[in-house]
Amino acid sequence: MPGIVADWLGAVCLVAGALLALVAAIGVLRFPDVLDRMHAATKPQTLGVLLLLAGVALRLRTPGDLGMVVLVGVFQLATAPVAAQMIGRAAYRAGRVDPTLLDVDELANR
Repeated sequence: MPGIVADWLGAVCLVAGALLALVAAIGVLRFPDVLDRMHAATKPQTLGVLLLLAGVALRLRTPGDLGMVVLVGVFQLATAPVAAQMIGRAAYRAGRVDPTLLDVDELANR
C-alpha cells in the first residue's frame, strides 16, 4: 500500500514539474525583455526541476538513485541563481536592459 501511494505522489510531482517547466519555457519565449525572461528561466524552472526530481525519487526509491537525485537537486539550486546573475549582468553591460525598469541601478557606477 505505501508503494502505491508513493507511486501516485511521484506521478503528481512529475506532472506538476513538467507543467512548471512548460510555463517557464513559454515565459522565456513570450516575455518582452531580458529581465523578465531571466526571471522566467530561473524561478519556475528550478521549482519544476525539483518537483521532477521528487517524482523520480518517489518512483525509484533505491539509495543509489536517491543520492544521485539529491546531488542533481543541489547542483540545480547552486547553479541557477549564479547563471541568472551572470545573464543579467551581461545583458546590462550590453545595453539590453531598460534603465526605467530598475528601481535601483547598482551597476551604474562600475
